[in-house]
Amino acid sequence: MTFRNHQELDVTVVAVAPVGAQVNVDGESGFIDQVKHPSWWDQNAAPPQVGDVLHVVVLDAGRQPPRLSALQRDIDIARRLRQADA
Repeated sequence: MTFRNHQELDVTVVAVAPVGAQVNVDGESGFIDQVKHPSWWDQNAAPPQVGDVLHVVVLDAGRQPPRLSALQRDIDIARRLRQADA
């Protein structure tokens, strides 16, 4: 699988660290920085845990591993950008 900027995916958390979460989709790894997970901004949102399935958007497909976001505002921005490109 090749990640593309602004692409939406469902990913599975495979590791959690103080700086963020490593995720996997179709055998490919990505990374969600702690500030790109809802729990950073909302005390009522549970922090990521191994096995969680998250809906995310690709922010930077060129990084290794690609950088992703689980924030709804980033998903909404990506949708607007995809519509503008269509």
